[in-house]
Amino acid sequence: MNLSEKFARDILLNKYNAAILESLHQLALKEAWLVAGCLFQTVWNVLGQTAPESNIKDYDIFYFDPHDLSEEGEILQQRKADEILGNLGVKIEVKNQARVHLWYQEYFGYAYPKSNSAKDGIDRFLMLEACLGVSVNSGNLEIYAPNGVHGVYSGRLTPNPLTNHADLFDEKFNSYQRRWPWLSRNDL
Repeated sequence: MNLSEKFARDILLNKYNAAILESLHQLALKEAWLVAGCLFQTVWNVLGQTAPESNIKDYDIFYFDPHDLSEEGEILQQRKADEILGNLGVKIEVKNQARVHLWYQEYFGYAYPKSNSAKDGIDRFLMLEACLGVSVNSGNLEIYAPNGVHGVYSGRLTPNPLTNHADLFDEKFNSYQRRWPWLSRNDL
């Protein structure tokens, strides 16, 4: 089994990841991906021999709709996800990557270039190891990992040069290390 196959197997050990991916098509979102934290944190739980769902705060779904950049449109998609996936009892956040540039600077204090796809949003997570997305196409699991999945298994977190915001990286790293104390930094 190669590392990508292991990653696919490991993330599906989390019953919420599996349920969300099974129902993702029902959301009818353009370029829908289950992303980041719920994926790499599941792997960390597997590595730490704890329940796959432990210490995961939320489950993020990215999509890309350049034809509706309104907050209201995103709220409607969130409501649909809540209706379809609400029975899982976990926090699910749905975000249109076509509109992130409209609110990112006000919220995080840094400019954010316009995205051309949901994958652009995945590429810009604060840590290279967090740049992960999983989708289902024609019944098959599709993994998007522009930096590979090996870093998730190393436990070393590296700032992403595309979003090199040291203060945000520090805050995120410290939050993760409180939950997974064995994590370390791989500063560039």
